[in-house]
Amino acid sequence: MPELSQESERGRAVLPFGAAEVRGPSMVPTLCHADRLLVHWGARVRPGDVVVLRHPFQQDLLVVKRATERRDGGWWVLGDNAFAGGDSTDYGVVPEELVLGKVRFRYRPPVPGRRSPFAMARWALSAVRPVPADRSVSRRLRAR
Repeated sequence: MPELSQESERGRAVLPFGAAEVRGPSMVPTLCHADRLLVHWGARVRPGDVVVLRHPFQQDLLVVKRATERRDGGWWVLGDNAFAGGDSTDYGVVPEELVLGKVRFRYRPPVPGRRSPFAMARWALSAVRPVPADRSVSRRLRAR
């Protein structure tokens, strides 16, 4: 789950983009622990988008989940890692006003201690990637 500093929260009103850091395994393999995210605050959310939202029961906690479908009262959100939990299967539909923004890019920092040219080249090719929406996710959920 990403955690934002107070400076990031204040800057959100001025800038439409901000940074967040992933903590935990709920979005593996799309996002990994310690990934950095570029978040588009206030962006229009569609099914399949990876979003940053306030936890429905802990308003000071921000989480990253995939918005799978719009339901009465808000969004149904799920983590990409089905074994991690902590999504709408636990707390139900998330109200629209708690969905803060859409994740556009992820930046994976280099792993300390890996300094071989091959490892650095591999990291450079995969460090910055867009976080695409999985448009098929809601269809898969209905099929189960």
